[in-house]
Amino acid sequence: MSEQTKVAFSGTKEQEEKLIQVIEKHKGKDGALIPVLHEAQEIYGYLPIEVQEIISENLKISMSEIYGVVTFYTQFTTNPKGQYKIAVCLGTACYVKGSGIILDKIKEKLGIEVGECTPDGKYSIDATRCIGACGLAPVLTVNDDVYGRLTPDDVDGILEKYM
Repeated sequence: MSEQTKVAFSGTKEQEEKLIQVIEKHKGKDGALIPVLHEAQEIYGYLPIEVQEIISENLKISMSEIYGVVTFYTQFTTNPKGQYKIAVCLGTACYVKGSGIILDKIKEKLGIEVGECTPDGKYSIDATRCIGACGLAPVLTVNDDVYGRLTPDDVDGILEKYM
């Protein structure tokens, strides 16, 4: 397991004020935690420990319960996402056609692992399961742009478009 690249939390006062409003809207309702987490992630883009602590203090829910929910559900992330979100499909068709090698090349070029974000906040990498473009295997996406029938030699050109 690699040492994960740490991006400093940079929440603003405005974001915190929005989060407090969200918490107040849901406070006292059964099942408030998950809607609060969803809206908090919309505000910050992810759920760092600092945001979880604000939620814990204001909803009077333990950090262990919040962390358990955040790490159990795949729609929540504790890591920031980059301006350019790179997702490499590792579904069967893509993997058989070499997406693992493409993922390795992207990790090497950016100097980060799956689930991490570059320190400048520009790029993040995720490994996904089938994205429904098996006929284009292997496939990766950068935000909403889809790239298919890839070879490792295509990686440099794709990344250059986002430099």
